[in-house]
Amino acid sequence: MRVIAIDPGTSCGYAYTDDGKVHVAQSGVWDLKPRRHEGGGMRYLRFANYLDEMLKCHADGGCAVFYEEVRRHAGTDAAHVYGGIIAVIGASCEDLALPYMGIPVGTIKKRATGKGNANKQAMIEAACRYFGEVTDDNQADALHLLQCGIEELGG
Repeated sequence: MRVIAIDPGTSCGYAYTDDGKVHVAQSGVWDLKPRRHEGGGMRYLRFANYLDEMLKCHADGGCAVFYEEVRRHAGTDAAHVYGGIIAVIGASCEDLALPYMGIPVGTIKKRATGKGNANKQAMIEAACRYFGEVTDDNQADALHLLQCGIEELGG
C-alpha cells in the first residue's frame, strides 16, 4: 500500500512510501508559486498533476493520503492556498475512492519532538535525526506527517 503525506502550501512538502517505512529519498518540496503570465488556478493544476502521478499506479485502492490539518493561518493568502490544495486532495481521492485524512499540526509536532508547539528548526532537526538530511521545514513536516499516517494505519 502506498501512503502519501502532503504538507500543503506554496512550498508544498510531500513524502510517500510503498513499504511502510519513511525514506528521505521519497520526499521533497513542490514549488507551487505562481509563475509569470499564469492565471491564479495554475498552482492547483500543477499540484493536481503531481498528486495524480503519485496516485496513478495505486488507484486500485492500495493508497492512503494524509495531509497536515491547519486550523489557523498567518494570512488570507495562505488560507486560500491551503484551501485550494485541500480541495484538490479531496476531489482526487473521492474520485478514486481512496481514503484521505487530515492530521492536526500539534499532533505531528508532538510525535516528532515531544512538544506540540515545536518551532520549524526543531522539526528540521528531528527529521534529520530520524530520517536523514532534509532541505527545509516543508520536507521535514511531510516526513513526520508520513510517520503519523503510517502509525494511524496501524503500521
